[in-house]
This record gives sequence, structure tokens and C-alpha cells, in this order.
Amino acid sequence: MTPADPTSPRLLAANLVNAVLLEGLSLTASLANLRAKLSTNSGLDGRDIAAAQNLAYGVLREAGRLRFFLARLTQRPLQPVELTGHLLVGLHELDAELSPAYAAVNETVSVAARRYPFARAFVNAVLRNFQRQRETLALAAQQNPEARWNFPNWWLQRLQAEYPSNWQHIVGQLNGRPPMTLRVNLRQTTRADFCAQLAAAGIEYRLPEIDPGAAAVILTTPIPVSELPGFATGQVSVQDLGAQWAAPMLDVHTGMHQSLARRIRKAAEPPTAPLKVLDACAAPGGKTGHLLESAELDLLALDSDASRLGRVRENLDRLGLTHLPMANIRLLAADAGKPSLWWDETPFDRILLDAPCTASGVVRRHPDGKWLKRADDMQHLANEQSRLLEALWPLLKSGGKMLYATCSLFQAENSEQISAFLARHDDARIEPVDFAGPSKAELKSPNLMPTTLMPTEDMDGFFYARLLKT
Repeated sequence: MTPADPTSPRLLAANLVNAVLLEGLSLTASLANLRAKLSTNSGLDGRDIAAAQNLAYGVLREAGRLRFFLARLTQRPLQPVELTGHLLVGLHELDAELSPAYAAVNETVSVAARRYPFARAFVNAVLRNFQRQRETLALAAQQNPEARWNFPNWWLQRLQAEYPSNWQHIVGQLNGRPPMTLRVNLRQTTRADFCAQLAAAGIEYRLPEIDPGAAAVILTTPIPVSELPGFATGQVSVQDLGAQWAAPMLDVHTGMHQSLARRIRKAAEPPTAPLKVLDACAAPGGKTGHLLESAELDLLALDSDASRLGRVRENLDRLGLTHLPMANIRLLAADAGKPSLWWDETPFDRILLDAPCTASGVVRRHPDGKWLKRADDMQHLANEQSRLLEALWPLLKSGGKMLYATCSLFQAENSEQISAFLARHDDARIEPVDFAGPSKAELKSPNLMPTTLMPTEDMDGFFYARLLKT
């Protein structure tokens, strides 16, 4: 067997697709493994990986349609099954017209045949047949829900039941390409000054219509973070606009963005103790960093995965947040649902529970999630969300606030979860969120009860509910 060129983006993309669809691995983990090879003598460079990533994301966004085509064209199980990734990449190139058809066919055949020489004629025949039958296959795909909408049937059925009037719009948004949204670190600079840096670098941007934290900037065209002004020095982070609602919703501001005169007056007053905050499921640290950019906090960041907690530390170091003069920041690998193992019995003023969920609101950033999740995962995740809520509620002081957040659109993880929690706890009530104020953008509807932020051009889908302990 002749080894394939290990640096071929088409081969790398086929391996990534197989890792998700055949092995059940996440695309994030598979890409991390691939990037780790950059430091070896593998011959890889960043451009190979970027091209492979782009191909793999495209295949997984359209996997319902592409797998439908493949099933019609082969009508039998593939042998070896690893040809799946090669054929799906080739079909994606042809269907999306990413390159001239002859190049897409020849290169896909060549890459597959270097690893599986006996499959050369078969791969060539499948792709040539697709070219001949393309219109007929496209019409047939419109009659198959999974192929038409590029979502598993169980996912479509749930969206149709919960959002009967706009489920098609939701699916369309989730199948799109997400914007590259930035969060300016207001400890280091202002949004206006950072935008001036973007303009000087020739990077086009716009500001979102609604931005509770007044720190978001949306790039017209995504670029590598290495090209962002001030990224290495912590002036800016990449974070979806929907995720940027968490820090202002938790209500941790301490006046650090007040007028200069007011801050001078307050400087003569005795310093007040920072809010004691628990970030219960912190990795990878985007919301953790935003909280610390917003206020001086006594913050404990937990995550059950020690390796993922390392990413939190890296993010906070880059942002210059690990040695704030008035803050106390601790990172701990622990199960948030077992506080007897880590809690010092001092109640928290604020708790952020960014609960594990199906991530159904962020699949345009993580298209592998559509194909990795199963219908019965919903109940397992709902049980875990309930476990965490019950374990963490006793840790909140009277008058304290807990923000329950998911990046899901499914109500079993959202409103149904909160309704059940409120029915169990007489000392809990929903607190409306008001973003009106001098440092907050005016919202069309400023008083928000538990809310599902629907996916739009500007942001992914999220759910937030702020609970007050009475």
C-alpha cells in the first residue's frame, strides 16, 4: 500500500470527517490533535490545516445532503469504510463548486488511491456518476428532510414542535457561517480606540445593533487571530455576541467604568470587598475572562477537566487578568456538582452555571454536534443540569444571584429546567434583567425574563435565566 501525502488538505479533511462520522470524536479535539503535529517534522504547516479545516467544516454542515448522495450512488456499505471521508470531501467540492470539477475528481481519486490503490476506479466512478446525476439527486434530496435541512430527523422534529412558526428560519441560521465577533478588553483599551486600530490595519468591521456589554465588534471577513491588532497582548478576544451577554447578566459590575470624577471621589472611601463569584463550568474561559474584565472579583473558576482548565489559565494570562490588584482568582479542577470536595462553606454572591448541554444553538460553529448528539442525550444532559442546579443553589448567599446559561435552543434544557427548579425551591425567583444605563447599550426590550436568544446573523443561540435567592 502506497502511503498518501500526509500534508494533503484533502487527506487531512477526509481524516477529520471520518473521526467525527465514524469514530464519534469531536471536530475540536480532532483539530487539536492535528495542530499538535505542527511542532513535529511531519511536513505540516498552518495553511494545510486551515484548508483541511475549511473542507471538513463544509462537509459537516452539509453532511445530511452529502450522505444522501453517497447512499444513492453506492447502494452498498463502503469497503473500507474509511473511503467515506474521501468521497464526502469530493462530493462536497463538486456540489459546492469549490474548484473545477475535473480537479476535484482527479485530486480526490489520487489522494484516496495513494492509500487504497484498489479503490481508484470505484472512487472515480462514484464522483463521475454524481456529475451525471447531479440534478436528479438534488431534486430527490429535497424530498428527504435530513438531506434537505442538513439536520438529523430527531433534531428537526424537536425544533418543529418547539418553534412551529419559525423553525425553518432557525435551521437556516444554524446552517450558515458564523461571524467572527470580538470582545474588546475594556481594562486595556476602549472599543473606539480598538476600532481605530482595526481601521488603520485595513480590517473592515461593524458594531452590533444590540450589545449589552458595549464591547463587541464584528469583522466583515474572518481573519487569523495572529493578524488581530493587540490580540497577543490581550486587548481583544474572540467570543460570540450571544456569549457576551453572560457577564453583564450576572450583574458583577463594580463601577470600574464610572466617570473619572466619581472614581476620584470613591478613591478616598474605604475599599469594599470584591464580590465572591463562582464560575462553575469555566472552560475554555471566555466568560471567565469577560467577568474579570468587568469587575474586581474574588473568583473561583471550576472545571471537571484539568486539561481544559489549563486553557482558562492561558486565556487569563494573555488578557493580563491573573494578577489584578484587587482581585483574587483561583482555578480548580473539580466536579461542581460535589461541593463537599472543594467548597470552603463561605457563600457566594454570584454563581455562573454555564451548564453542559446539547449545544444546539451553536452548531454553525460546531457542525459536528449535529451528527454526534443523539435524541437520548437530551435526558442525560437534563439530569446533569438539574444535579448541578441542586448542588450549587445552597452555596449562594441570601440576596445572591445565579445565572443559569446554556448554548441550547431546546426547552427541556432551558425553560422547562428552570420551571422545574422554581417549583422545587420557594427561596428562588426569577429576576428580570435590565440593561438600561450609562455603560450599557439600550435594548429594544430592556427588561428580560428568562430568554432564549435566537440565532441571528450576529449571534448564536443561547438561553439565560437569572435567579435571585430571596
